[in-house]
Amino acid sequence: MTQEALLIIDVQEAFDHVNWGQRNNLQAEDNMLKLISDFRSNSRPIIHIQHVSDNPDSLFHSSRFQAFKKGFEPLKSEPLFQKTVNSAFIGTTLEDYLHQNAISHLTIVGLTLPHCVSTTTRMAANLGFEVTLISDATASFPLKGPDGKIIEARDCHYYNLATLNDEFATIKNTADYLDHTKH
Repeated sequence: MTQEALLIIDVQEAFDHVNWGQRNNLQAEDNMLKLISDFRSNSRPIIHIQHVSDNPDSLFHSSRFQAFKKGFEPLKSEPLFQKTVNSAFIGTTLEDYLHQNAISHLTIVGLTLPHCVSTTTRMAANLGFEVTLISDATASFPLKGPDGKIIEARDCHYYNLATLNDEFATIKNTADYLDHTKH
C-alpha cells in the first residue's frame, strides 16, 4: 500500500507582507487547514517545510517573517525541514526521510505556486514520487514578465497548474480530494 503524506510548504508570515501585491486564492489557508485537520484526524503523516533564507535582503531572512502563520505550526510529532532555496529537496534530508518512512505519495499545498510549490512538485515527480497538488490550497502573486508586463495572480496560478498537470502531478481541488479520501 502506498504511504501518503501531506507536504505543507512555506506557510509563513513573509507572505502577508504588502511587497508581494494582491494574490489569488484568498481561501488557500482555509483549505490547507481543512487538509491538515483531515490528515491529523486520520493519523496520516504531515511534513512541514520552512523557508529560511541566507540572503539578508530577503523577507525570509528575518525570524519574524520566517514564523509560521497561526494554525500552521508543526506538532512535535510532525517533521520540519528548513530550506534556503525553492526546492524542499535541495540542502535538506527530505528525500531520505520519505524513503526511510516508505512515503511514496505526496499531497502538496503551500505558498507560493510559481516558486517553491512548483519547484518542489517538479522535483518530487522527477525523484519518482507520486504527487497530488491541491490547486486551491496554494496561491500566486502577480509576476513581472521579461518584457516588463505584469501577469495577474490568477493567470500565474492557472499557467503554473497547466505546466504541472499530468506531467508532474495530479491536480485536484480541496473538496474533490477530501471527497475522494472518504471512499
